[in-house]
Amino acid sequence: MLTLSLASQHPPLAAYLIFFASYLVFAVGRFPGTRIDRPAAAVIGAALMFAFRVLSPEQGLHSIDYATIVLLFAMMVVVAGLHLAGFFDWVTEVFIAHVNPGFLLPVVIFTSGILSAFLVNDIVCLLMAPLVIEVSRQLSKRATPYLLALATASNIGSSATITGNPQNILIGSVSHIPYRDFLIRLGPVAILGLLLDWAILHFLYFRRESPGAVNRRAQSRLIRPGTHLIFPVIVTLAVLCGFLAGLPPALVAAMGAAVLLLHPRYPSKQVYAEVDWSLLVFFAGLFLIVGGGEQSGIAQQFLSAAERLNLHNRWIFSGVVALLSNVVSNVPAVMLLKGLLGNFHDPQRFWLLLAMTSTLAGNLTITGSVANIIVVEKARSESPVSFAEYLKAGIPITISTVVVGVIWLSYW
Repeated sequence: MLTLSLASQHPPLAAYLIFFASYLVFAVGRFPGTRIDRPAAAVIGAALMFAFRVLSPEQGLHSIDYATIVLLFAMMVVVAGLHLAGFFDWVTEVFIAHVNPGFLLPVVIFTSGILSAFLVNDIVCLLMAPLVIEVSRQLSKRATPYLLALATASNIGSSATITGNPQNILIGSVSHIPYRDFLIRLGPVAILGLLLDWAILHFLYFRRESPGAVNRRAQSRLIRPGTHLIFPVIVTLAVLCGFLAGLPPALVAAMGAAVLLLHPRYPSKQVYAEVDWSLLVFFAGLFLIVGGGEQSGIAQQFLSAAERLNLHNRWIFSGVVALLSNVVSNVPAVMLLKGLLGNFHDPQRFWLLLAMTSTLAGNLTITGSVANIIVVEKARSESPVSFAEYLKAGIPITISTVVVGVIWLSYW
């Protein structure tokens, strides 16, 4: 009690300790010597911000961007409907039946990239990693190159839209950039990035292989989608049309999720079991930690120091974002930098640079994005991917895609 009383008289000191301890966990993934992971650290840090009176309850309520939370949750529900209806299993059957093994790499890259552009990439990786392993086994192919393709392409594809990944959802909510404008500006970057991804992975793993013969027996099969897929696909397409029409993304996604939950085929318990609650908790806690940092002046001090780095230069800005995204992860990095962009002369361009770089920088290492970790963990028992092997592909993919993205956004 004495410690609490003393610390509450000096909220800046308490805020510093809570803020930097939380970001330490975000950087290393787990608090040293404990089992406290990133979501737990976000919850503990948020609670301590209130306990030490860094944040008042009213300030805490204003620190959370509810549109971000709602959009992220609703998209998880929509994807859960697709999963429960067997959409991803159907995609796997189509792969096995129709894909020439020699063209499996681009198929995995563009399928995961396109799905991740419109559905949250972490969820796409969670559902597709086992399917990629199964397809590789059925086609007698080593799974590792295709798992790398899944992870890297999902990150690249997700950079195209507001709903592609959690940090883009946050940026879209804070920046108020229309969904369609976001797609028009960053969609070409994602397409070019997927082509670079294909070229680099092909060079690393398949340049000495000759194209395999087409599996004509498999191609003779016609895999039709089941009628049970119609409803969730229609709901998903309606949600995407709403986004492109310029309607508020959180509202459109919430309505889509509500319609899906009305269908008797999708009991709420089954749908909720598909939701990544830890990610939602992480976001809520992180909003409160950053809110505490803003109230105590930590964020302003950080941003003042950052401005001295000449962040108005696009290349320096992208370099700092890429570095920070790999040190503390991309979502905490975006949370930290979001207060800086309002002072820039062309804020929309820099919001897009922040979205693009924080996403593409996630391909550098296994721990660079949650999507990478999901793929590697799902494949651990059957096709383990080492840190060094991932890095061999991650370095050229990250550098080339970020450079192309910065050049594109500098002139368009």
